[in-house]
Order: sequence, then C-alpha cells, then structure tokens
Amino acid sequence: MTGAFARMETIIASTLNVLAVVSSAVVVGLMAFLVMARYVLEMSVVGLHELIMLAAVMLYMVGAVIASRKREHLTVDWVASQITDPRRKAWHDLLIALLTVVITLFFITWAYYMFTWGMKRPQTTPAFQIPLWVPQLAIGLAAVGCFCYGLRDILGALKRLRQG
Repeated sequence: MTGAFARMETIIASTLNVLAVVSSAVVVGLMAFLVMARYVLEMSVVGLHELIMLAAVMLYMVGAVIASRKREHLTVDWVASQITDPRRKAWHDLLIALLTVVITLFFITWAYYMFTWGMKRPQTTPAFQIPLWVPQLAIGLAAVGCFCYGLRDILGALKRLRQG
C-alpha cells in the first residue's frame, strides 16, 4: 500500500509542477504579447486580461498547494528552530498541522459558498464569456489540496509522537 501512495504522490507532484510551469508560461507569454501588441503594434487585444487573470489564479493556487506539499507554506522558522527535543518538535508540528487543517476548512467552506453562488447567479467575463466559477473552482481545489496535505502532516506528527 505504501508503494501505491508513493506513486500517487509522485503523479500529484508531477501534475502540480506541470500546471505551475504551464500557467507561468501562459501568464508571461500573454503579458508580453499584450505589451508588444499595445506599444509596438499599437493595437488593443480584447480579452487578453481575462486569460491572464485565469492563468494567474491557477498559478497562485497551484503554488499554494506545492508550498503545502513541500511544507514551505507560511511558517515561523525561529520557533521551530528553537525546539530540539524530538517529542516537542512533533507536538509543535501537530499544532501547526491542526491549525492548517482548521484554516483550510474555512477556505473550503468559503470556496464552496462562492462556487454555489456563482452557479445560482452565473456571471461571465466580458470578452470571452468564461464563467467566473472557473477561477473560483481553482480556489476550491487549492483549499482541498492544502487540506489533504494538512491531514498528511497531522498523521506524520502523530506517528512521530507514538514512536518517541
């Protein structure tokens, strides 16, 4: 079973990395094209800001999940570096993971309400008529991803507490 989880984690990590690279390339490429079109070709391209916004939201949300996967999300390193006892370190990690799970539950709830509101009162972007629930869905998926990694961190801290 551990091998299956390791393979699944590798697939998820690779997918997140590809999404981050693709969304970064889209943001940079479209922004460069927008600037060149406006200032070099002196033409206005309608709807480009919408596509840049969608790619940027995806980039930010994928980045949040990647940071959570690598345990590089917002932390106070000074406190963690002062703890030398492995058991206290496990308690500290458990507290951080519990806080992460609670906060991501708030984000999941908020994203759910935002998504359902967007389905009841559909709105779209002006140029391409892209439903606004598309970027909202990225927020919800990021919240669920960070929640799952928070659960992983809880289980890891509990395992270390039982061992030590």
